[in-house]
Amino acid sequence: MKLTGIDWAIIIGSILICFVPALFYGKKSSESTSEFFASGQSVPWWLAGLSMVATTFSSDTPNWVTEQVRKFGVAGNWQWWAFVLTGVSTVFFFARLWRRSGVMTDLEFYELRYSGKAASVVRGFRAVYLGLFFNCFIMGMVTLAACKIANILFGMPYWQTIVICGVLNVVFAAHSGLWGVLIIDMVQFFIKMTAVFAAAYFALKEVARRTGVGETAFAGLQKLVETLGTQQVKVEGHEPVMSAIDGTGQPILNIMPNFDMWQLALMIFIVPIAIGWWANWYPGAEPGGGSYIAQRMLASKSEKDSLGGTLFFNVAHYVLRPWPWIITALCSIIVYPDLASIKEAFPNADPKLIGHDSAFPAMLKFLPVGFMGLMVGGLIAANSSTILTHLNWGASYLVHDFYRRFINPTASEKHYVNAGRFCTLLLYVVAAYLSTILSSAQEAFEILISIGAGTGLLYMLRWFWWRINAWCEVVAMISSFLVSVTFFIMKKQGHGLPFAQTVIISVAFTTICWMLTAFFGPQTDRKTLISFFKKVQPAGPGWDAVRREAGLPESTVKESGDHMGLATMGWISGCAVIWSSLFAIGKFLYGEYSMAWILTAIFVVSGLVLLRVIKKLWA
Repeated sequence: MKLTGIDWAIIIGSILICFVPALFYGKKSSESTSEFFASGQSVPWWLAGLSMVATTFSSDTPNWVTEQVRKFGVAGNWQWWAFVLTGVSTVFFFARLWRRSGVMTDLEFYELRYSGKAASVVRGFRAVYLGLFFNCFIMGMVTLAACKIANILFGMPYWQTIVICGVLNVVFAAHSGLWGVLIIDMVQFFIKMTAVFAAAYFALKEVARRTGVGETAFAGLQKLVETLGTQQVKVEGHEPVMSAIDGTGQPILNIMPNFDMWQLALMIFIVPIAIGWWANWYPGAEPGGGSYIAQRMLASKSEKDSLGGTLFFNVAHYVLRPWPWIITALCSIIVYPDLASIKEAFPNADPKLIGHDSAFPAMLKFLPVGFMGLMVGGLIAANSSTILTHLNWGASYLVHDFYRRFINPTASEKHYVNAGRFCTLLLYVVAAYLSTILSSAQEAFEILISIGAGTGLLYMLRWFWWRINAWCEVVAMISSFLVSVTFFIMKKQGHGLPFAQTVIISVAFTTICWMLTAFFGPQTDRKTLISFFKKVQPAGPGWDAVRREAGLPESTVKESGDHMGLATMGWISGCAVIWSSLFAIGKFLYGEYSMAWILTAIFVVSGLVLLRVIKKLWA
């Protein structure tokens, strides 16, 4: 594709608007590690929420959504829609507890909650495991998507994309710290959303033009629904096959899966909604909160801001963003029905980089002058918002939870800030290398889910049950990793099981292992438990024994505002608000107005309940 002068002006303007304000935070972030990694714990709720949602909108996200829609229909999105349960539970059960703990990183929590050498071992190990390996793996996914987009659109080789993104992101992450990341995220969110709405609009216009129904996006939407409403998709081998609806495949437009195809339904709906949301650890949707979500909660200036920011994030993440991606993906099925058509349209693209996740950047060729510049600026923003966060978050683990804690605990604040800047560069180099190994967004998604399968419930219960100890975390990590490696070897030898079944087995094995450790392993020191309870004041019967030992009345927990019944009502109403509004938008787009209005009524009622719960919690 050729960029005009107008496009270049918009791209440069987008970059300047995003990044220049961050330059002014370099001095403030250099003051201390608290400022560099946690913004001095003074972030308002709206900025924390915008940063969370901008971070989870990376350059690989629309590619991954497009791949799911092309392979499994709209219902394929239940693989991440199920995490609504996780995200909203974080809002009402964990957000204020995180902020109340007062730690700088979620790994520092380990030595607040657990005791002995095991607590230190878990903190140090996870600092390297998550901060380096896991974190760089995620950044590798994002970088892979950026390379695919740049290769499809402009024929750029791998190394050019890696170098350009690396220079831009590493310089600003190292200079401005978390304050700069938050400000960049805030601006980038609006640029990215404008860009993806434009992509969906012009994709619909292209469908209208190709099918001969006019030139308007509305005509294209009607033709899209009419055409795909009579088609289903089946996956044969690794390739999706389109056919007329006969009950043997997944109807493309259906929001719910075809339960007659039990293997498909198991993978895209049953496992995510019944097991995945509470059992699997996945960055940005960790049960109990964690990683950069915890970083934002810990950086918030109050418990109210922590709760409010996390709630805003979940609404924006699941309601505002999905349908522009989905509409573009559906349009790509008509424009590029198979991989051969993508290769034919982009003969200069690297064949190794072309997959169904390439259909999203392929649809961007229909953007007119000016909007192409906006989209390129939006894609740069999508890449940067995620990479910047992961660079700062990963560096906080390596410096605060490993280097400062175990190697050099007596250096100056300036020394640790500089160490954080060095780690920022190191992390990107490792991530760039990993991006050359991965092949698709779905492959990376399955690897991440497999490695964290079975650990999620542990991360939730450790707040509400005193028996959870540091050795539970050690056993959970080891057992989850070993079983995922076993299935990986089986798959390479041609004896692999379907992904959904491997997740179920992994969750069961890992959960049994750490539950046995909770009852029969070494217990956390009582003094540590009492100290933790007094500081955080978690609710529920799981701490009754500790509360009595601490000599505190039962009213202590209620006075902290963590009434479990009220939090449960907030969780249920919050999930209802998000899902009803998400599906109502879809039904309006499909022209199914009766169901759309019913879902809208559910949204209004559940929204009123949600507002009432929040008002009581904040009071």
